[in-house]
Amino acid sequence: MSAKSKQDAIAYSEGAIRNNLSIVEYCRTSMAALSGCTAGLLGLTSLHGAFFYIFALISLWLMILFKAGFSNWDKYFISRKALLTNGFFGQLFTYILCWTFIYGMVHVY
Repeated sequence: MSAKSKQDAIAYSEGAIRNNLSIVEYCRTSMAALSGCTAGLLGLTSLHGAFFYIFALISLWLMILFKAGFSNWDKYFISRKALLTNGFFGQLFTYILCWTFIYGMVHVY
């Protein structure tokens, strides 16, 4: 094995990657609940609420990349796309639950 091929190999710590992804999952769940409550309080309906979820999701993704470093994210996560899309529908259901619950409490007489 040459010196060049030794430098090309990237080793990941499975435990560290798993820990990072579990922290990101916790952040996503918290973001979904908080943004759902915010959308409910603001009285967002229909596509406005959907766009608010997408805005919150992309904002969290950018904050995570900023925290990891835009050029060093690959030290902490395997894929940037997976960091954005993993758990999308699970968090969407949490968002909708909080959104409709708070909206119903505040805006329905």
